[in-house]
Amino acid sequence: MKTLALRPEDMDTDRRWFQVDAEGKTVGRLASEIAKVLIGKHKPTYSHNQDAGDFVIVTNASKVHFTGKKLTDKIYYRHSYYPGGLKQTQAKDMLAKHPERVLELAVRGMLPKNRLRDIRMTRFKVYTLPHHPHAAQQPQPLPIK
Repeated sequence: MKTLALRPEDMDTDRRWFQVDAEGKTVGRLASEIAKVLIGKHKPTYSHNQDAGDFVIVTNASKVHFTGKKLTDKIYYRHSYYPGGLKQTQAKDMLAKHPERVLELAVRGMLPKNRLRDIRMTRFKVYTLPHHPHAAQQPQPLPIK
């Protein structure tokens, strides 16, 4: 019995560009939809071990919102790997200082933890303003509910 094995040269490698306006969108729901596109699950040629995802541009990242009390209760952690080097930041402070980092961390957490995650994250572009420098790629709007 023969099985179908997709090789990199057999894959459809044309990558499309999508744009999302994040104004008024919930962080988690937006991140899960973006992760699906970065992985390539929306394509019929999806394979879990091949990188066939598309590019995603997010604009207005500073206008996303959290549901419930996450704005005050959610805490982002980072460590300097030195003793006593744990830093904590509330979501409202992170959204005020680095709004693009909120979405980057949310999407990164929704991607599979494997060797392809860093490669997929390079195709994710986040901007706090409504315009972006990727107009030449002619991004299509990504419908997100």
